[in-house]
Amino acid sequence: MSPLLAAAVGGRGLVDPAEPVFFADDEALLRGAAAFETVRIRGGIPVLLDGHVDRLVGSALSLRLPPPEGAADLARQAAAAAQVDEGVVRLFYTGRTLVATVAPLPPGLDALRARGITVVTTRSIASGFLTGVKATSYAANLAAVADAERQGADDALFLDPGDIVLELTMANIWWRKGDVLSTPARSTGVLPGVTRGAVMRCAADLGYRVQEGAFTLSNLLGADEAFTSSAVREVLPVVAIDGQELPRGEAASRVQTALEALR
Repeated sequence: MSPLLAAAVGGRGLVDPAEPVFFADDEALLRGAAAFETVRIRGGIPVLLDGHVDRLVGSALSLRLPPPEGAADLARQAAAAAQVDEGVVRLFYTGRTLVATVAPLPPGLDALRARGITVVTTRSIASGFLTGVKATSYAANLAAVADAERQGADDALFLDPGDIVLELTMANIWWRKGDVLSTPARSTGVLPGVTRGAVMRCAADLGYRVQEGAFTLSNLLGADEAFTSSAVREVLPVVAIDGQELPRGEAASRVQTALEALR
């Protein structure tokens, strides 16, 4: 998601995207203890921004950082300056510096949605201390993606030692059986995605029943369809897991259409 189209720094306003904005001795960067949020821009407006800012505040507190101030205003300022209809605004907060950057959407997103994604399962190494926290400590997730790609898949799906389904490296997982949409509960340790919450509301409005819980992989593999949800990619159908093909269904496209109407 580069090049950056605009950058705004708390207390400094708009700056050149090429200008350094973080301090080299910022411990949050060194330790990976910074918080961040990625927000979809649609129609020039950051979508579901309040939910993302609320989670940024919660993540900061969990990382023992002072609460960020002015994050929503900074995100809107960067989005307005970029003058893009579709894009991504990303908020970074180290405790010393709050930054908002804007970039275009990843290329090929519509084609990826039409194709669907394939995933392979892997064991989660999460400690539990960062449950619900969106921190910049993403090295394990990126390594899992790289390993999945080496196996010819698009992404990795984390399972706990008991084969309980958790989440993908940067997305929540959903599946449909009849008129019931299932997704792992927050109590399993998954990140409570802001888009995940929006999917719940959209699904209910569309007449689906939504259930959260601790589900084994066999529940997912027996589904009528599966899909992921995330802020940037929104809804992507999952068409295969560990080489087993999954059927395509109508829930993914219906939920995606409903998400596109949100502001």
